[in-house]
Amino acid sequence: MLSSYGDAQSGSKIWYDLVNPSQADFAEAQAATGLKLPDREKLSEIENSSRVSERGGVLYLSMPFVTNASAIDEPPSPIGFVLSDKVLVTTRFSELRAFNACKAGLLEGKQLTSSAEAFASLTGEMIDVISDLLEQIGNELDMLSRQIFPSLKSRRGRPKLKSNATLRNILIEVGNAGERLSNIRASILGLQRIVPLPFAKERPWVSASVVGDLKTSQADLLSLADFETQLYGKVQFLLDAVLGFITTKQNDIFQVLTVVSVAGIPPTLVASIYGMNFKDMPELNWSWGYPYALALIVLSTIIPLLWFKWRGWF
Repeated sequence: MLSSYGDAQSGSKIWYDLVNPSQADFAEAQAATGLKLPDREKLSEIENSSRVSERGGVLYLSMPFVTNASAIDEPPSPIGFVLSDKVLVTTRFSELRAFNACKAGLLEGKQLTSSAEAFASLTGEMIDVISDLLEQIGNELDMLSRQIFPSLKSRRGRPKLKSNATLRNILIEVGNAGERLSNIRASILGLQRIVPLPFAKERPWVSASVVGDLKTSQADLLSLADFETQLYGKVQFLLDAVLGFITTKQNDIFQVLTVVSVAGIPPTLVASIYGMNFKDMPELNWSWGYPYALALIVLSTIIPLLWFKWRGWF
């Protein structure tokens, strides 16, 4: 689908937006602008020379942009910008909130005066979207942190540890947050490459106000990159914490099993001794021989448990 927007006063088209374009859409846009437009295969290349280039005074830019921060099965979608002194042509393959916001502003009466202004507006909206997504993931990580480190304690003063099933679910959620952050990081890096290019060298068709907007966007990207790094560090910390809790619970189980097995050895030994079928065993003729054997078994069980308790093993 091809949409075009321009200056209402002059009637000239400034921004051409291609969404999931067909060959006919490509041909129409190229005929209208006189520019050669890259296809999806070209926009998906990861080499820096393929994503950022200039030919004949026309900037050819591409980057991946995250489409949904709530699902990890939707990878970043490639976006292409072809920026000249007269027009801006964008090529994308998914609906993006940033583009819809710019279009909504145009429908409400906002005017486009230059291709560089359209580029600055789009990148500014994309930065706002990334900021909202990072805030959303940050809030989710705060909630997960409160789940992992509960403030309530039991009567004995020990923290209430969650079940292994709950910890595994939290582990999955934290891992998903880390994967979504990596997608957002790719978008931030892509914007950091393309935003400075219009003012990297003096261009008469890039006004001072547009340069100011792009420099503001560049500073915003630096702060977002720092915030994303902080969130990624928190993801790593929460992953280590959850794995530590799971390991602690498993160690507690092994400790209980070890104590029980060790405490069961002395009574088993006593019962084995008195279960021998020897003819001459003095205790067999005692009138209190049976209660004596039972008491010995009980004591041989209790004494090791008390000793383990005194040592703080459980």
